[in-house]
Amino acid sequence: MTLLVRTDYPDPLWLQAVDIIRRDVADGRLPVGSRLPPERELCEALSISRVTLRKALARLVDEGVLRSSHGRGWFVASGGGTDWPNSLESFSETADRMGLRASSRILRQEIAPATIDEAEELSVAPGSPLFHLERVRLLDDVPVAMDDSRVPAALVPGIQDIDFGAASLYERLAAQGVDPQRADSTIEARSADESLATHLSVLPGTPVLVMHQLVVDSLEHPVLASTIRYAGERYRLRTAFARSQKADHR
Repeated sequence: MTLLVRTDYPDPLWLQAVDIIRRDVADGRLPVGSRLPPERELCEALSISRVTLRKALARLVDEGVLRSSHGRGWFVASGGGTDWPNSLESFSETADRMGLRASSRILRQEIAPATIDEAEELSVAPGSPLFHLERVRLLDDVPVAMDDSRVPAALVPGIQDIDFGAASLYERLAAQGVDPQRADSTIEARSADESLATHLSVLPGTPVLVMHQLVVDSLEHPVLASTIRYAGERYRLRTAFARSQKADHR
């Protein structure tokens, strides 16, 4: 911490602590995604009690400056959410554009027969081999989303042997001449269950945004279907709306 709270100041101690921590975040001394020191160390550094500290931390969470992770501590939040574009780009491309490091924790990576619903969605025959890839997606080691993707295995021979902890699914598709052009997407709000909350380092019941996507190539052939669950505080979709031309009713 850059300063100590002052008992001779008119502001309450907890509010002074809020200002000190907020200033260290703004100055980059506490980078986005970093974990704050343990509460005991913070209390000693600021010369305040744990009750006072927790009141300050709670205010900073309300402001979106910090986020809490049950059992792990307090982290610097990503400033109200990462802006995702309204153009089609991969998670890795978005990370590169923003100067962040993308990585993944693999939860499932296997080929399985397509169910009737999956076959209809991806325009393949029921029972066709589908590659299932389920990952926790991270930016600078901060979990942002859980991504469950399905791809017709015939599009990328040997896809099940690729290390998708670092590899980009879009890049592997492109290497096989598959060019994703457009995605039909729907987004809805849900709350995180215990399993999702654990993977995203949030509390159960935390709001999440669920995006369902069907990606097609230039010939309108489906090449990828995905369900992505974003931690609500770390995702923000940027888009634009234009007013349609109306007939002249003079």
